[in-house]
Amino acid sequence: MKKFKIGYRTAKTALGVTLAIFIAQFFELEFFTSAGILTILCIQATKMKSIISAKSRFIACTLSLLVSGLIFEIIGYHPVAIGLFLLLFIPITVMFKITEGIVTSTVILLHVYSTGHYSVSLIWNELAIITIGIGIALIMNLYMPSMENELKGYQEKIERNYNKILLELAAYLRHGDRGWSGEEIPESVNLLNKAKSLAFRDVENHFKRNENSYYHYFKMRERQLDVLERMIPIVSTIKMDVEQADMVADFIEEVAESIHAGNTAIIHINNLRKLTEEFQAMPLPQGRTEFETRASLRHLVKELEQYLIIKCDFKGGLKQYA
Repeated sequence: MKKFKIGYRTAKTALGVTLAIFIAQFFELEFFTSAGILTILCIQATKMKSIISAKSRFIACTLSLLVSGLIFEIIGYHPVAIGLFLLLFIPITVMFKITEGIVTSTVILLHVYSTGHYSVSLIWNELAIITIGIGIALIMNLYMPSMENELKGYQEKIERNYNKILLELAAYLRHGDRGWSGEEIPESVNLLNKAKSLAFRDVENHFKRNENSYYHYFKMRERQLDVLERMIPIVSTIKMDVEQADMVADFIEEVAESIHAGNTAIIHINNLRKLTEEFQAMPLPQGRTEFETRASLRHLVKELEQYLIIKCDFKGGLKQYA
């Protein structure tokens, strides 16, 4: 059974509908409850979506008020006129990319139909309802809670998973298969998808910001995860215990422990290149198995280098993370 919860958007909707109806009723507008309906429809998940929705609905409602009056005055106040209106009006909304306003426009259409006459007072009444309903929704959407803590939470979970993955790879090089389930891989994919979606929403809540450093950060970690996934089958092919395996394991542990440290990726790359030089200075492999093992280790080193280069190329601004 799900826990009963009242979210901020629910609270804003309830307050907004109350204010919209109260104001419309205070001015003794006809069909005053419709102001509340407009408010419900215009409250969105982000500020940007709210503005786009409000703009579409306002234009659509205004067009509906004008077009419906014209059709009813020509054909008469008959259900056939409603069908004709929708037949013409829906393609218009598609053409002008304001399809969000179809439902709210229908509300205005039915007001005109139920009144049975078209007048200046009716136009002013409907424009007032539209303005109050949409205006209150925009005011309610001025407040959006900060997503900083949630984004940091995703960041920490992802980095813990990467730490675990790297340490398991190092342990395999030292001790062989320890029965690791690898559950951190699909879990990280899920976390990254949710985190990117949240970061994108955060962009839409800041009109002066067209990008989000967290979004770029999560994209960078996504690319690194692809590399980690490529590393797993490489490590699994290493069967022979050689000195180079322990050296690579030491390096992987070093990288794993510095995920939460400063921007040390370039330092790790330099250390990795020194490690490669050490490999080249070591005696040639003896036998086919050792040759294949060391070849796999060289491949693994290349992937580790790619993992670190991705971090070095990251320009998202989260300098406290490596």
